Amino acid sequence: MSYCLYCHELYSEAWSWEALIGLKQSPLLCQDCERKLVRIKGEICRICGRDFSVFPEQYRQNNCCFDCIRWEYDEEWTGVLKQNRSLYVYNDYMKEMIAKLKYRGDAEIVKAFYPVLSSEFKKISRDAILVPIPLSEERHYERGFNQAELLAVGMKKPVEHLLKRKTHEEKQSKKTREERLSQKENPFEVIDSVKVKDQKVILVDDVYTTGSTLRYAAKVLIEAGAIEISSITLAR
Repeated sequence: MSYCLYCHELYSEAWSWEALIGLKQSPLLCQDCERKLVRIKGEICRICGRDFSVFPEQYRQNNCCFDCIRWEYDEEWTGVLKQNRSLYVYNDYMKEMIAKLKYRGDAEIVKAFYPVLSSEFKKISRDAILVPIPLSEERHYERGFNQAELLAVGMKKPVEHLLKRKTHEEKQSKKTREERLSQKENPFEVIDSVKVKDQKVILVDDVYTTGSTLRYAAKVLIEAGAIEISSITLAR
């Protein structure tokens, strides 16, 4: 018997030879909680990783969604973010799970996603450096941890803290889509450009919403000499 990291109820693990001899990690979520998560797989936007199965046909063109097409048509942002890959659809259940992590301090939840995060990282680039999207000092102090950093740890590779936020600002979750996209000043700066130069970088964050946060972070890294930026997020 095990305790589910989300609902904290006891559950029986599904028996398998892999789990028995240690080749497969025991699940950290019960089957009821696991079933409510929707993995992103199948046909996706080649840039942002949006799941086309839950996306209206009229908002895509070939293998790109219109959001990414708009970003790529803007000379300032063309090619800044090579690709984003997200693990799960940001449905009501995932929204509640992330809220429990970020705003109620239940940091243990991230461990349930470590096997999937590690697998996704290997698919994108084994030779890239991992850089979590930073919080402001005030937000980090208030929360006690950075959820992006906790997610990055699950990829089993050293995490590099190469970015910082210039100023404390309103939570992204409180901003409208228009407010996020109309932001003019880049909120990020590079801490150590020597470590960035000629590197492939994978940014890590909890949720891809409009893509503006990841692209602003990618932009300063490219300006500091990085050669390619991708990202992994828990949800899209």
